[in-house]
Amino acid sequence: MKTLKELFYSNDHEWVKIQGNKAYVGISDFAQHALGDIVFVELPEIDAEFTSGDVFGVIESVKAASDMIIPLSGKVIGINEDIVDNPVLVNDDCYENWMLLIEISNMEEIKGLMNEAQYIEYCSKEE
Repeated sequence: MKTLKELFYSNDHEWVKIQGNKAYVGISDFAQHALGDIVFVELPEIDAEFTSGDVFGVIESVKAASDMIIPLSGKVIGINEDIVDNPVLVNDDCYENWMLLIEISNMEEIKGLMNEAQYIEYCSKEE
């Protein structure tokens, strides 16, 4: 399982890359491996607003469909059209191929996310 030191992770296997008051959101390597070959990604519209824990989209693989849960509250200011058009990019490199760019509305929520070491330990209990 690949992880990146500079990212934060959620219990739902989303990763978050913080840049000021903005954050890129994607699914972790653990999640993409569990899903298998990804065939469809549905993302929200620009300007959609979410509260941490809300479903922000759907990802489907040859095995299953799963809701994607937003780890931080905020407003969608960008979506990755490339993965909508070519979902297998998430399998190719889940950390390069982000899902959303959000403007964070509650920076305190970052404290509820895991760092790399905590996430590795969390995943070891799920395997």
